[in-house]
Amino acid sequence: MFEHKTTVRTRYSEVDRMGYVYYGNYATYFEVGRVEAMRELGINYAELEADGIMMPVIRYENNYKKPAFYDEVLTIITRVREVPRSRITFEYETWNSKGEFLNSALTELVFVDSKTMKPQRAPQIIIDAAKKYLS
Repeated sequence: MFEHKTTVRTRYSEVDRMGYVYYGNYATYFEVGRVEAMRELGINYAELEADGIMMPVIRYENNYKKPAFYDEVLTIITRVREVPRSRITFEYETWNSKGEFLNSALTELVFVDSKTMKPQRAPQIIIDAAKKYLS
């Protein structure tokens, strides 16, 4: 299993009237976690796109346990458990600075050729990077 941790600080514009971080903002936090995890693997989203590879999200699930609040530092743990084929699944956990578990989530992305807009096999660079961490 590959695991990466990153932090984000919640902003005032991200909270709702109750003072909770609005649920839709977690997708952005997970994107930060995903991009940074891929960067640690040596993979750059911008370079993939320049090479004609897109990675749209085809599934997003989130299981909320506790809310986050304004100005909290959250730790986003991003995991990949399998070597990707034509899809890759990222799992996430969010923890606050008190060590409280806030939620778990996952996103599934498919590799798409930007010219044909058809699914394709995962690029070899991603397969090779994943294999370093996954047996």
